[in-house]
Amino acid sequence: MATAGKVIKCKAAVAWAPGKPLSVEEVEVAPPKAGEVRIKIVATGICHSDDHVLKGSLPNVEFPVIPGHEGAGIVESTGEGVTSVKPGDKVIPLCLPQCGECSYCRNPESNYCQKSHISGPQNLLPDKTSRFTCKGKQIYHFLWVSTFSEYTVVPEYAVAKIDAAAPLDKVCLFGCGFSTGYGAAINTAKVKPGSTCAVFGLGGVGLSAVMGCKAAGAARIIAVDINKDKFAKAKELGATDCINPRDFKKPIQEVITEMTGQGVDYSFEAIGHRDTMIAALASCNMNTGLCVMIGELDSGSEISIDPTLLLTGRTWKGTMLGGWKSRECIPKLVASYLEKKFNSDLLITHTLPFAKVNEGFELLRAGKSIRSVLLF
Repeated sequence: MATAGKVIKCKAAVAWAPGKPLSVEEVEVAPPKAGEVRIKIVATGICHSDDHVLKGSLPNVEFPVIPGHEGAGIVESTGEGVTSVKPGDKVIPLCLPQCGECSYCRNPESNYCQKSHISGPQNLLPDKTSRFTCKGKQIYHFLWVSTFSEYTVVPEYAVAKIDAAAPLDKVCLFGCGFSTGYGAAINTAKVKPGSTCAVFGLGGVGLSAVMGCKAAGAARIIAVDINKDKFAKAKELGATDCINPRDFKKPIQEVITEMTGQGVDYSFEAIGHRDTMIAALASCNMNTGLCVMIGELDSGSEISIDPTLLLTGRTWKGTMLGGWKSRECIPKLVASYLEKKFNSDLLITHTLPFAKVNEGFELLRAGKSIRSVLLF
């Protein structure tokens, strides 16, 4: 590439401070150093976690920052020593890395990595410097991926090479939302055929969990949301029942328990609210039920529960990126998509030019979109 080894000037959406709208700016993106990859982002989804960044409610994030973590693009150039990708390859940058060397990566049952932001901030690349500058200021990375920039630089172990036939404006969702929800059902809960499930929150992640439950053969999938406009899409993706907690006088966990006899086999919380976390836990069978926490609570939140909820035998689990080992499994998911094993395109309700990034967030906050995809 003619740009290899040079600083690239391009458009990016910068969050200068918490609580402010994103500002589309010209930024400079430095070339990749050893072990790094510079990617031309073609498409990026808007995920609720990005909105948490803008509100300042996500831990370990520093401002000014370029958010975005659900993108797909093409390798522009690589730093010294990079062997797994080359310029021209289609890739998905990964918000959960897979270094392959830590004890988590070496454990076949784990999909966590010691290099993840929960173990240490990812506001700067591993050498503790940024590749972004704007108006003479250093701009921080977000989860190392920063997909709200036309070019981004990512460590090699946070890049998944995908099939050259993959449409980037569709598979960008696999960088977070689709993989997380679908995998929560398939990998984390290991939903069994003939079982009953309840999914709380019908955004991109929750609807992907509905798809995962259906793919696993669940007989009954109860979709729960206070926005009834989401119900038609939930039914299209496999929900058998759709319920709005505001239509009932009694707590929704009691409604679900009555609907099913003893509660569901599996419940999923894809919102990130304390009350719905407890409702989801209480909605599953008191002895054999499994509840998966997918939604992200504001940093510093605590949940207090009645211990009897767990003492009777329930299991309460969390999930990260739906339990997929990122560099290994995301390419396989893309291959399954190309084989039409599922239709994640149904999650994309809006496609916008990158300049309309703030409009995309307004659609998300108003509950009018499932996934908006921004195109550069």
